[in-house]
Amino acid sequence: MSVRINHIISEIKDQYLFDDNANRPWIIGFSGGKDSTAMLQLVWLALKEIPSELRTREIHVVCNDTLVENPIITEYVFKVLKQIEHAAVEQGMPIEVHITIPRLEDSFWVNIVGRGYPVPNNAFRWCTDKMKIKPTSRYITEQVVENGEAIILIGTRSAESATRAKSIKKHEIRGKRLTNHPHEHNTFVYSPIKELLLEEVWYIVNAMTSPWGADNSQLFKIYTDASADDYECPTMVTDKSHSSCGQSRFGCWTCTVVQEDKSMAALVEKGQLWLKPLLDLRASMVEERNISKNRLPYRRNKQHAVTKDGHNQGSYTDKYRATLLEQILFAQREIQEHKPDLELITSQELVAIQVVWHKDLCFTYRVSDIYNKVYNKEIDMEKINDKMQKEIDLLKGVCDDNSSDFDLIQELLIMQKNKALLNKKRGLKDDMERVIEKYLKKETENVH
Repeated sequence: MSVRINHIISEIKDQYLFDDNANRPWIIGFSGGKDSTAMLQLVWLALKEIPSELRTREIHVVCNDTLVENPIITEYVFKVLKQIEHAAVEQGMPIEVHITIPRLEDSFWVNIVGRGYPVPNNAFRWCTDKMKIKPTSRYITEQVVENGEAIILIGTRSAESATRAKSIKKHEIRGKRLTNHPHEHNTFVYSPIKELLLEEVWYIVNAMTSPWGADNSQLFKIYTDASADDYECPTMVTDKSHSSCGQSRFGCWTCTVVQEDKSMAALVEKGQLWLKPLLDLRASMVEERNISKNRLPYRRNKQHAVTKDGHNQGSYTDKYRATLLEQILFAQREIQEHKPDLELITSQELVAIQVVWHKDLCFTYRVSDIYNKVYNKEIDMEKINDKMQKEIDLLKGVCDDNSSDFDLIQELLIMQKNKALLNKKRGLKDDMERVIEKYLKKETENVH
């Protein structure tokens, strides 16, 4: 076993030093699971054998946080990433740590509670692209733009499954270690541990000392407590060959693609009772997904979505979106009795949801009312209101009390702020033109 492991370390060292293009950074997809941990350990050990003056190639340890990961995994992974960052500086390693997250408009809750997307299933699995592939692709693109090319190191193993073995073989350049990335231009994939067996991975994690000082026994305990299928859901996804978390041990706690979240259920059974609200909320989302009264008869693109027997299959109704937000906040409040700093849904997402509701002409329900109801308190709006009032007074003064001009500019400003909040400027010009046309039409009618 040690001979095979030493051979891999030697190969990694050789690839690092004698690659054709020494400027190509290495991007390591790190999930904190057994395979990515074993791979990074071997890369680190290979670097230690290289003189410091020759460690010129940058190595980026990249972890994708979907914002709805299993909280136990998130807590562990973030702790390990800090240790990696600190140890890299101490040991003079050319290693940087980066965490990617989905854009606000692509987050799980903004799409479900805001836009009314039904929770994912096998037929409509929109989540992987928005929450995993896009954030990682943006990061890879940035590196390629800066350096011309990039190499991604992925901790996939041929022994894991026939599907993964086929995927690895399919994209290999014969006789070379690097394979072409199937989707990213000027990007290559390197799978240094693809030949390792499961017992060898666990040997590296359990028997070899972590070079960044982590206690790998914690990782082993997490796997033991969440015992289910022996499979790790990849936290860094670069293409759809990695998209399935169907039998995943660890993944998003909100995942409704799987029939049962075995890992979460196992953690609850083994004493992590504070996770039960998450388990219950997920079960509720699965159960209520296809109830006709929760769905509209059309999709967001206004396409008809009613079955022959009259069952609605469109977006979620305004009422159900508000109900679901209330369920999320109740679960969050319950969780925070044990983990005060843990948020299931962020403040930015709450604001973005309200923006989407307004755009969808949903004025019956307000995010602040639902929040205040759940937490039994009023959101402090004094500072916000004071700032807004100053802006309004200034705007009125500029418009010389012309209410029509004031209304037009106010509406355009709100539209621009909403687009900026959602980081989505596309369509802003057309939206503004429509508002101005409406204003001019109204002015013309007043004249006549």
